[in-house]
Amino acid sequence: MRIAAIYARVSSEQQREAKTIASQTASLIEFAKNHDLEVPKEWVFEDDGYSGATLERPALERVRDLAAEGQIQVVLAYAPDRLSRKYAYQILLIEELARNGVETLFVKAPQGSSAEDQLLVQFQGMIAEYERAQILERSRRGKRHRAQSGEVSVMSGAPYGYWSRARGWQMRCLLVTG
Repeated sequence: MRIAAIYARVSSEQQREAKTIASQTASLIEFAKNHDLEVPKEWVFEDDGYSGATLERPALERVRDLAAEGQIQVVLAYAPDRLSRKYAYQILLIEELARNGVETLFVKAPQGSSAEDQLLVQFQGMIAEYERAQILERSRRGKRHRAQSGEVSVMSGAPYGYWSRARGWQMRCLLVTG
């Protein structure tokens, strides 16, 4: 039986609150069982609230260290975009793991090693990067529209004394005494 590590990641606060990382981890544990992979409990790694656009993530670093130390043969991730939202980083990570003799498997990707299967994984990586860029652009455009409509403060960050309410932004009156 081969030894595997599980890597799961979510980036948004909404995903974090919905505990979607738990559903990823459960799917990965089931996948490991169905593929005769042993996953020690301490080798289930989760980056909860970390962007896939960077490689600086604590759980990912631990997985990379295990691979470099030769302690695992397989890394499991739910989909290529959970490993990284940047195509170049996905390839870098997959190749780094392969150089250490570690296979990378995804629940939501082709399971073979044919040229066609690899091409599909590459397409998934490129689409994930494009999707991230689209999300950022839509968010920027939406914030700008709301600011122009007077719905929100145009400041990049809410200063102390502001809070969000269901019906828009309100200012809390602060009494500063000397």
